[in-house]
Amino acid sequence: MKAEAWIFGVTTVFLVLVTPAYWLVTDSDGNANVGGGGGDWTGTSALVMTGLLTLMVTLYLGFHAKKMDARPEDRKDGEIADGAGELGFFPPYSWWPLWCGATLATLVFGVAMGAWWLFVIGAALGAVALSGLIFEFYRGEHAH
Repeated sequence: MKAEAWIFGVTTVFLVLVTPAYWLVTDSDGNANVGGGGGDWTGTSALVMTGLLTLMVTLYLGFHAKKMDARPEDRKDGEIADGAGELGFFPPYSWWPLWCGATLATLVFGVAMGAWWLFVIGAALGAVALSGLIFEFYRGEHAH
């Protein structure tokens, strides 16, 4: 994870350098205004928040990289064969994400159209779909 921490660290440094430059180059309308200053609040705040988020990820990955054993891809003498074996559990096919997405679309459509009865129907169907997604591996063909 050290490589990932370095990537996010470089991105954080880039954003720290670009944010003041963006503030100085743009005007309050977001247009280029070389030498004028004044700054675009929306873009500048977005760059500041993005920099803080990449800093957060950098710190998280950096702290955990110190506590973990080195992965094969993190070692200089690592071979491709070192990464062979069990990589984790990957679920088989599932129809539940489709139904969760469909009920979310129903919820959003109900709110957008002001049809609260459609929102209630979508919420009820969404509870069923979300329960099916969560408990998918507790019953049926793929039970553990």
